[in-house]
Amino acid sequence: MTAGWISEWQLERAAKHLRQGGIIAYPTEAVYGLGCDPMSAAAVDRLLALKNRSVAKGLILIAADFQQIEPFIDVSACKRKNEIIASWPGPTTWVIPASPHVPRWLSGHRATIAVRVTRHPLAAALCRAFQGPIVSTSANKSGRAPAKTFLRVRKHFPPPTLIVKGDAGNHLKTTAIYDALSGRRLR
Repeated sequence: MTAGWISEWQLERAAKHLRQGGIIAYPTEAVYGLGCDPMSAAAVDRLLALKNRSVAKGLILIAADFQQIEPFIDVSACKRKNEIIASWPGPTTWVIPASPHVPRWLSGHRATIAVRVTRHPLAAALCRAFQGPIVSTSANKSGRAPAKTFLRVRKHFPPPTLIVKGDAGNHLKTTAIYDALSGRRLR
């Protein structure tokens, strides 16, 4: 067993679903998230359609470690690298200058991208099984409260969304988001 009670087989099933362009729902530090392969434009389009969310808002990537997200960010443009790394793993998301190759469907047509190294054991295990970061956006329709349980996710996001059953973390609100250039809290 890994990441609580989830088996290696279940993790590999979820990773394979991601690699095939599928969407997964999984627990994070505060709520269930919806995720997909960040490099698949088709998967991101389907995820955004499920949520009724505009691509202009951009998306968050979560990772198991800094090395998984490093290719997506421009570390040289960020003077807070030590502060950012010290906050991880944890529930803090940073909006960091994006590397030049980051697809616009991730950044919302901005020069930045939102990233987090997750502390949630199941979410981190998913990233390790997938061997890279995954999109992480709350499991809800745009404008609605995020799902905090497996049953709420199943009600609103039926198959083909693959739901990875587990407990969301104990954070009462969605995770904090900070601007890496100014240090200002955005959410």
